[in-house]
Amino acid sequence: MTAITCVVDSKSLLGESTYWDVKHQVLWWIDIYGPTIHRFDPRKGRDESWQAPEYLGCLAVREKGGLIVSMASGFYFFDHKTGAFDAIGDPEADIPDTRFNDGKTDRQGRFWSGSMFEAEGKPAEKIGSLYRMDADLGIHRVIDGIGCSNGLAWSPDGRVLYFTDSHTPFVWAYDFDPASGGVSNKRLYLDLSSEGFIVDGATVDSAGNYWLTVPFKGKVLAHDPSGRRIATVDLPFDLPTCCEFGGPDLDVLYVTSATLRREEAALRGQTKPGGLFAIAGLGATGLPLVPFAG
Repeated sequence: MTAITCVVDSKSLLGESTYWDVKHQVLWWIDIYGPTIHRFDPRKGRDESWQAPEYLGCLAVREKGGLIVSMASGFYFFDHKTGAFDAIGDPEADIPDTRFNDGKTDRQGRFWSGSMFEAEGKPAEKIGSLYRMDADLGIHRVIDGIGCSNGLAWSPDGRVLYFTDSHTPFVWAYDFDPASGGVSNKRLYLDLSSEGFIVDGATVDSAGNYWLTVPFKGKVLAHDPSGRRIATVDLPFDLPTCCEFGGPDLDVLYVTSATLRREEAALRGQTKPGGLFAIAGLGATGLPLVPFAG
């Protein structure tokens, strides 16, 4: 039986970027607008946090220690032992109306993060892109013309990349070249327009099923590689934002949530909105995430 538990009542503005650290058996995650980096240890029931100097996008564990993160102004290394952020590069330094958003590492240990339009008072533009950082710290634009980069995940064999623009109800699949990190053959994987759904963060399980969060609708959905829906999880809060499998057996789905710009009346009756949740009993297991190789 599925069990949904709030494990950190963080009241986050915009929880995101769930990353299970297999080596240390902890979950890294962020509050984008906190802006805060979190590390949750389920064995101790303890959540630690570090303040960031600007809005966050996403993070991943680094093979050499610490983390790699994207923030509003590009890519950084973060040493949680000292609290230091060291700049790597900003491929959108000349684009003031974007910030970095969703991302993670691919199965070869390259770090990916996409940007999104964010400029208050201006009409949305598709000026964001999805970037890949290689182990040599070279940054490459892979997909452009995006309003809000999200839903990034790879098939178990690393040959299919899934991606969405959250300004649309579509998830796309691409052929992925594990050797070069290049993409080709874009095609429609999911069309959720008939339900009025968009997709936020997502992951793929060991069987190749794509698990996604549906913000404002309080759902986690799973689809098989053909796009057929195989699971629907109704949540006790309406704004899930990201998900990833964790735990010793990678069978717990961790889900972040948000309270950003929500009126108190809209949150009334919800269970600990903005918290970090753990979902057990789904009958699915995840795949170990690969640390950044650079």
